[in-house]
Amino acid sequence: MSGIDKIKNKAEELLGQGKEKAGEHTGNEDLRAEGQKDQASGNAKQAGEKIKDVFK
Repeated sequence: MSGIDKIKNKAEELLGQGKEKAGEHTGNEDLRAEGQKDQASGNAKQAGEKIKDVFK
């Protein structure tokens, strides 16, 4: 996994965590759901990159 991709994916995951927490604290379910989606997306991308690394 390239270092840049790893950083981008982790940043997306962390941004999602922030959105989820902000949504929880403000009662904004849309923001909370968006944060969960961002976290899932970042995690999926990280998993995909790890799989690619295994087959290199």
